[in-house]
Amino acid sequence: MSRRAATLVAASALILVLGVVGVLLPVPYVALTPGPTYNTLAKTGEGKPVIRIDGHRVYEDGGNLNFTTVAYRGGPGNRIDLLTALRGWLDGDTAIVPEETIFPRDESVKEVEQENVRQMEDSQQKAVAAALMEMKIPVGARVLVGSVQKGLPADGRLRPDDEIVAVDGKKVTGVEAVTRDMGSRRPGDRVTLTVLRGGRRQDIAMTTVASPRDRARAVVGVVLGEDYKFPFNVTITTGDVGGPSAGLMFSLAIVDKLTPGSMTNGRFIAGTGTIEPDGQVGPIGGIQQKMIAAREAGATVFLTPAGNCADAKDAVPKGLRLIRADTLHTAVTALDALRTGRGDVPVCP
Repeated sequence: MSRRAATLVAASALILVLGVVGVLLPVPYVALTPGPTYNTLAKTGEGKPVIRIDGHRVYEDGGNLNFTTVAYRGGPGNRIDLLTALRGWLDGDTAIVPEETIFPRDESVKEVEQENVRQMEDSQQKAVAAALMEMKIPVGARVLVGSVQKGLPADGRLRPDDEIVAVDGKKVTGVEAVTRDMGSRRPGDRVTLTVLRGGRRQDIAMTTVASPRDRARAVVGVVLGEDYKFPFNVTITTGDVGGPSAGLMFSLAIVDKLTPGSMTNGRFIAGTGTIEPDGQVGPIGGIQQKMIAAREAGATVFLTPAGNCADAKDAVPKGLRLIRADTLHTAVTALDALRTGRGDVPVCP
């Protein structure tokens, strides 16, 4: 073989090796795919009701009110390779997103998983509160310190489970009210939180600082939670599913179980959306994958948060009808109109 031919062979082999290595090289992206759906009106794989109500009459519904999930591949320590990412970009059922979309750079995988569990637990409590408020059943609430962030003003001053009863002397009515109040402040402002600790009322004054993530936002370094007082017990079992996006479907199922008749009228209804105690429905991520998961499971109706309508309406699977859900009340009203054939059913514009 001539020297020129040998050089060409060696160069081709090197290019091939580099190509293979490049394709198999881990990349900082995550692949999102349709995940399983869960019927909130049914039982878990272990035979437990997804939603169990004790202390109040329950009306069973044989239909489906499924919440949807998104599965993912990748993440720190388990990154997908470039070939997988390229295949995902070409697959209409898969979304390839930057790793930090799922795993923020300042949080470990364990911390993200713990936060997902906390969000699920929080969403369940909010869902019960929203459902009972929708039915005009009295609900009590307390604003609690869930955790304190190290190195920030609240570190050493506030403790987990402190109940915040006032901000600068103004009585608090919920987590959203405290969040709105803090959102009006600037780094360097003074704030006094009145807390109940061990039955004693204390005023704790602090100076706010800039948030590590948003330098224009003032924080003291606490993660807030709410503790509700319900007149009867509602238990929600979801296994290892995390995150806040099932809130709307939990609330609908609770309203359905507490109301005579069937909300679904035998239909397979699925949906998604966060929920607040006042019934406001919030947008979620992975709407395309969740719609695909719903349709593949058999759903014909999909409740969509108003904030997701723009992305959803252009990617809705064939045979799936979108219903816009602004609030829990509008969702309940829409399903009633769908069942009876009377009234308007809101759609994504």
